[in-house]
Amino acid sequence: MHRTIDFPNLGIHLKSVGDHITVFGFDIAYYGIVIGIGILAGLMMAVMEAKRTHQNIEDYYDLAIYGVIFSIIGARAYYVIFSWDMYKDDIKSIINIREGGLAIYGGVLTGILCGIIFAKKRGINFFLLADTVLPSVLLGQVMGRWGNFFNREAFGGYTNGLFAMRILKEQASYLPQSALNNLITVNGTEYIQVHPTFLYESSLNLCLLVFLLILRKHKKFNGQIASLYMFGYGIIRFFVESLRTDQLQIGSTGIAVSQAVSAVLIIIGIIFYIKLKKESLNSMKGDSKIDS
Repeated sequence: MHRTIDFPNLGIHLKSVGDHITVFGFDIAYYGIVIGIGILAGLMMAVMEAKRTHQNIEDYYDLAIYGVIFSIIGARAYYVIFSWDMYKDDIKSIINIREGGLAIYGGVLTGILCGIIFAKKRGINFFLLADTVLPSVLLGQVMGRWGNFFNREAFGGYTNGLFAMRILKEQASYLPQSALNNLITVNGTEYIQVHPTFLYESSLNLCLLVFLLILRKHKKFNGQIASLYMFGYGIIRFFVESLRTDQLQIGSTGIAVSQAVSAVLIIIGIIFYIKLKKESLNSMKGDSKIDS
């Protein structure tokens, strides 16, 4: 059967969208390929920014090694913790990431912790490091979300809006009730039609990335870019999660984990921005007094 994905209201009809390629009998998921390309692109961006700001680029190559390893571990741990019922009876499956199950927030939070430790060990200003790295992380997020496209996952409920995405019912990774209540039947074949939330997040992340890239050439203090990343990405993710129907939830509370983390990230971003800006202004005043 064809693995089609359509955006009917945009007039886009993709007749064959697989989720992997086979090389010498070994299946390689497009999700992994997309993530890999995103990591390499992000590393290149970080190194270019380090060169522009006259930093030691070797620090960023070293950070990339630790950051990638621990971010993957963190992304998997985050997913497993909040999906424990799926793994409690098959512990070995926890390490099988080829079947999916990586949570972006887990990777981001672990990566930030790794950056804090790395900066302390190397004697680097953490906020300068964060300003250099986080736009690169955002580039990886822009690209990485398209792995969800190939996996037919990370989408929302039924919609007939402009960007509505239509997937064969039997090929969807999960079936939202609102989509089941509004099945589309074409020539006897059933489709679900949903919000492509991965596309929303990727597009909004791209807008945030462009804004940060323009701003960082005019930044006033270390941590300005990092604070705005936390604030901006938190808002984007909070909105996107309100549309998704596959959120990891906090127990039986009905509260989406990612929305709770997003709210905290927004608050932290605001606090850091105000604090670091104030410290920068006080430092400038102190310098002016010394000059006078």
